[in-house]
Amino acid sequence: MTNSRFLLSVLITFAAALAPQGAFAQGLTPSALLKPPADSWPTYNGDYSGRRFSSLTQIDSSNVHTLSLAWAMRVMAAPGTGGGGGVQIKSTPLLVNGILYFTSPNNVWAADARTGREMWHYQYPPNTGSTIGNRGVGMYGNWLYFETPDSNLVSLDASTGRERWKVSIADPKLDYTSTVAPVVVGNHILVGIGGDHMDNPGFIQSRDPETGALQWKWWTTPRKGEPGMETWPDEYSSAHGTGQAWIPGTYDPELNLYIVGTGNPNPVMAEKSRKGDDLYTCSIVALNPDTGKMVWYFQASPHDVHDWDAVETPILFDGTIDGQPRKLVAQASRNGYFFVLDRATGKRLVGGPFIDTVNWAKGFDAKGQPIGNPAKFPTTDGVLVSPSSNGATNWQAPSFSPQTGLFYVGTSRSYSMYYLTDTDDHPEGWGGLDSAAGSEGNALLAIDYRTGKTVWRHDWPSGGGVVSNLSTAGKLLFTSNGSNLIAFQAASGKILWHTGLMAAPSAGPITYMLDGKQYLLVAAGDSLYAFTVNQPMP
Repeated sequence: MTNSRFLLSVLITFAAALAPQGAFAQGLTPSALLKPPADSWPTYNGDYSGRRFSSLTQIDSSNVHTLSLAWAMRVMAAPGTGGGGGVQIKSTPLLVNGILYFTSPNNVWAADARTGREMWHYQYPPNTGSTIGNRGVGMYGNWLYFETPDSNLVSLDASTGRERWKVSIADPKLDYTSTVAPVVVGNHILVGIGGDHMDNPGFIQSRDPETGALQWKWWTTPRKGEPGMETWPDEYSSAHGTGQAWIPGTYDPELNLYIVGTGNPNPVMAEKSRKGDDLYTCSIVALNPDTGKMVWYFQASPHDVHDWDAVETPILFDGTIDGQPRKLVAQASRNGYFFVLDRATGKRLVGGPFIDTVNWAKGFDAKGQPIGNPAKFPTTDGVLVSPSSNGATNWQAPSFSPQTGLFYVGTSRSYSMYYLTDTDDHPEGWGGLDSAAGSEGNALLAIDYRTGKTVWRHDWPSGGGVVSNLSTAGKLLFTSNGSNLIAFQAASGKILWHTGLMAAPSAGPITYMLDGKQYLLVAAGDSLYAFTVNQPMP
């Protein structure tokens, strides 16, 4: 055990001892997040690494064909509060002590993980915030935390669903999109913010789990006198440069780094008023969760002009590059490039396109960051670019299996025509638009992290594309295509099982073990579906 890991364990134990009485009764201790037990899924990605890999093996490649439905549950919410068109569960459910916790905008549910029976339902009051989606809750002790459409952070008692408090994290009049699942690190509740409809500054905050008080705030673009300001024309353009943190990050307890992706700069597609790289937009950044100070950054799309945020999950794992053991972080970015970085320094070790239609860059700079080709910037007449503005991939969860050494991601080989619509010297908000211009197909890719090359791919005859993934020690990879839930052999890409659902999966699948039985759980539309294998009779 390294000194840093030992110190972290001591601090977490000390924090638990000093926590308010009852905070951890029947709840989630911070130490459990360091090595989650098999009967839990206690944070957005299952653990801090973002790998979405489970060590469970009861469901494996030999019996996955016997998977059958154990239970299903459908949820309802008051009209106008669940999200556009009704309830859609885009959250990854948490599982702690046999109870599932999941969300849609303005709503949180608790359900029995063995049966799907609803235990309680919390409904936030109707408001004018965006209901595009909600990624889920964070948990500390017996307390839950989630973001509301009108940019409040709400804490609930996990036993009852009763509201403990709410605090404002942003002014709702500024049209932020608050969708992020909070991440708990020690005694920090880490929250991000979304929205790129207006020129609002992006940020990540740390909140006190007991009171909601602000501990620190890191702006995703620099302020006067800070490093990175030289990549903007002036202080005003930087302060209004956006770079929202839409998706939860990942955490390395040994290095004590919270690693998270940031969004695209504003004005969107119109770049005349923001010449330069526009740090720290479209970047992977490493923050100290105790202070909020940035330790390093890597910019996936310097001076982005195509609405390609870099918020896609940065996955942490240890591996070997060129014969040398490394602590690594990997991301398949929306811009079509796959990157593997040294997670202690942010130095690029591996990088290149993961779809063969990418046409917007003309090489790499000294840091290994793509160099955008001005000939592919939006114009009033339009320019053909791949990937489309929806990206070669997007927020849907990738997965990494330490068994195979493969990084799994859903992809789209698509094109858009990009148009410049605001030719003013000082454009605002959306200064351009894009129009779908065809596709060369969607595929599930398995990428070797050592080389960035695709080991196997499954081309979808229709549907598919950018979907969430889960890999397991049972030598399986679970994903979806349209309304089909599918199991692949993780090493080869052979399909072993599939089943149809009433709607397309709307969040990443998870797996857990309860009472000696492994469950596979997926959210699809307004419902949860749980599957188990049919065990032979004794």
